[in-house]
Amino acid sequence: MTYKSVATAAPSNHDLDQMVAKARARNRSLQVTGMLLFENGRFLQTLEGPAKSMRALWSSIQRDNRHDHIEVLSEHIASARLFTNWDLLVDGRFDHLAPVRVAASSAPAAVEAHIARLVDLALNADDLGLNAAIAEFGEQGWTADAIVTLLIEPAARALGDAWLEDACTEIDLTIGLSMLQLAGHTARQNHSMHTIRASRYRILLATAPGEQHMLGTSLLADQFFDHGWHVDMAFPDSDEALANQIEAERPDAVDIGLSDACPRRHALANLRATVQHSRLLGAAHPTVVSVGGRLFAEAAATAMSVGADHARKGLAGTSIRIAELVKRNRTS
Repeated sequence: MTYKSVATAAPSNHDLDQMVAKARARNRSLQVTGMLLFENGRFLQTLEGPAKSMRALWSSIQRDNRHDHIEVLSEHIASARLFTNWDLLVDGRFDHLAPVRVAASSAPAAVEAHIARLVDLALNADDLGLNAAIAEFGEQGWTADAIVTLLIEPAARALGDAWLEDACTEIDLTIGLSMLQLAGHTARQNHSMHTIRASRYRILLATAPGEQHMLGTSLLADQFFDHGWHVDMAFPDSDEALANQIEAERPDAVDIGLSDACPRRHALANLRATVQHSRLLGAAHPTVVSVGGRLFAEAAATAMSVGADHARKGLAGTSIRIAELVKRNRTS
């Protein structure tokens, strides 16, 4: 469950520290994990855990007089946890925020208008509006790949640019990407991929260690699952954690994703080390290593630059390309 709320009074750093300490103890006892952001008088919280614990915790949250105007952004059953501990981000930007502008691109004006519309809906956490917009594009004949490539991925980059320019806050960015992620799931298309399905390929989809943005990784999971792959997911906090999961699951391929919103140039050296670390386990069971994120979509980095086998320029068609690489691995 993810919700946002408004603080009834401005908490001090000491107040926040005490609140987080109590929350950690309570969540541990309930086997609940998640994250909490506070910024500009607003809270954004994601919680995950057993249904019984979540009901008890949600009842407590609704009675908490430290916040008001509580609005649930998403609530669903998850097959695995995204968070292993309780994190708190305190951001001190309290300036008035200008409206987000979509940067000029080579896309037709009509497409740019669609992107701007999705950005506006995402920043306002209007999941119903976003889902309706995606459904509308589908009814007009847009394919799932076109929706993701021409609309959702550019919208994510527009959100990242807005945050870098201080046109939106970290909470705005987090909410916006979450909304795009949920909308992207509605664009799924079921294809008849008998060749891949019969091959029983297995992939581990992971965010780069420490990467908080998981839009691409989440939407890739839909694509690979629909195309018949066995899909595992990982959100590791270290190279060792990722390597341990690769060793335990022995996938045919692993995709390691950076942010699809922000150009994290400083992350390339770490990603190179992550890829190298992942390959240490590949001698007995060769694994195709793919990487992705905005840096690769904009050709600011290549697969070769980080020691990977493949760098995806976008999400569309990734499962087909990696299947070809896995097949080549198996026959070489």
